[in-house]
Amino acid sequence: MSGISYRNSALIKFAAFVIIVAGMKAAAVLVIPFLLAVFLSIICVPPLFWMQKKGIPGIFGIFILMVGVMAIQFLLVTLVSSSIADFSGNIPFYQERLKTLTFESLHLLSKYGVELETDKFAEMFNPSHILKLVANTLNGLGGFLTNTFFIFLTFIFILSEAAGFPNKLRAILDDKNTDLEKYAEITSGVNTYLGIKTLTSLSTGIVIFIWLAVQGVDFPVMWGVFAFLLNYIPNIGSIIAAVPAVLLALIQLGPLAAGIASLGFLIVNILVGSVIEPRVMGQGIGLSTLVVFLSLAFWGWVLGPVGMLLSVPLTMAVKIALSGQESTKWLSILLGSNKDASKLLRSKNQ
Repeated sequence: MSGISYRNSALIKFAAFVIIVAGMKAAAVLVIPFLLAVFLSIICVPPLFWMQKKGIPGIFGIFILMVGVMAIQFLLVTLVSSSIADFSGNIPFYQERLKTLTFESLHLLSKYGVELETDKFAEMFNPSHILKLVANTLNGLGGFLTNTFFIFLTFIFILSEAAGFPNKLRAILDDKNTDLEKYAEITSGVNTYLGIKTLTSLSTGIVIFIWLAVQGVDFPVMWGVFAFLLNYIPNIGSIIAAVPAVLLALIQLGPLAAGIASLGFLIVNILVGSVIEPRVMGQGIGLSTLVVFLSLAFWGWVLGPVGMLLSVPLTMAVKIALSGQESTKWLSILLGSNKDASKLLRSKNQ
């Protein structure tokens, strides 16, 4: 009977999980702004508490943080809005130039005995679709940056409740100390990740901007901001950011410039993504590489591009929450890195 009840319990939990995911996907329009406001609040809560310790009233602290966040948003919108409009307006010219380069390349290949049917090749490989996709993505990004009223409103209310939230947890939870430690661990882990990721993404965006500006590629500020934002997407974000910029360098300046632009993205991504981030962040994330990739696909499917941006913090929060219960601790271990598992084995053997 115990085996049957265990299976029934597992099925109920799995069904609940499916219902929750389906609900999040169906209500993504409401869930996405709320999640962004929550993570923005998690980043801003430590400065708010610091200001309160210095004697600054909570309402003034929230006002200062709100002004700071709005200033950053205004800066991003100012930097990219005009570039997005100009880039979208130049799309027809870039497409024609790309077609010309494609036909010239096919003609050059035919001289060396490589014969390709032009029409079929154009159907199978049409880079102009990438330009359209980039234009649509950038327009959506610009619209998202300017339509953030609900996010800011939720952000203000969350900050106003932040000071009293631990007391509410103490009032409703059984094991007050353990559960509050778990809450603090989630916020601390997400804070660490987002803080380090923001610094590395900012450095990536600045270096890409300088690299492309020196080359003379159009809209270097926009590509720098694009690289900064997409660097939050693990594994593939930097690749997505590189494709349109390199393609524009090819269209505008030729194959050599495109190769130099590719080299710049490659160097930055190797240094930041493969050297700096793993060393600085390896202790703080506690997720395996496979889990990071799968979480990227999962949260991207549930919540779209914003889910991809928040995939690692969301999975970190889930992992820490699962580790708080004995019945789900094994799932937390599976989500964790091999280093964490090795440490746990060593502690058991001692």
